[in-house]
Amino acid sequence: MELFFILELMKVGKILVATPSIIGDVNFQRSVVFLVDQKETGTVGFIINKKLDYTLDEVMEDVNVKIPIYFGGPVEEDNLFFIHKAAELIPNSIPILNDLYWSGDYKKVIELINSKKLKENQIRFFLGYTGWGKNQLEDEIEGKSWVLVEDSLKSDWITNASEGLWKEQMTALGGKYLIWSNAPENPNWN
Repeated sequence: MELFFILELMKVGKILVATPSIIGDVNFQRSVVFLVDQKETGTVGFIINKKLDYTLDEVMEDVNVKIPIYFGGPVEEDNLFFIHKAAELIPNSIPILNDLYWSGDYKKVIELINSKKLKENQIRFFLGYTGWGKNQLEDEIEGKSWVLVEDSLKSDWITNASEGLWKEQMTALGGKYLIWSNAPENPNWN
């Protein structure tokens, strides 16, 4: 695939699906990444299908509502990020696409969550993010580590369970990826 073509495809709001060639990479194996920012210097996204075993109230003292947290990626894993569908409620939101935004006034978010004016189906929290330097993601796509797809999920991934999302994406890709949709996470279990 030509670099220019890849750059044209890589726009915010697209989905990256890890191919089976990433087996063994604990961060990205069976990952589905939502791209939120793409500049000449690099690309930023969040892994949307890896829910962590704890909730927001367990990691933040000022939160009194149980909201799941997801592993967003291996960069800045000690920082909390969020994507939401509530720009009208959250000042300084950064538009991604259609009704999806990221970041914004964190204090306002916590106030809205605690007062139950912002619901779990309107926001998703991530520890860390996924980032690539200049040309790094393009090289990984050319090397077949990732498949870039249109966001057929739109913003539904915020509200829907994500445990089987990678498998669903492999099935949707079809062809040579179809067999991987039913493969065990660890090929040695086969």
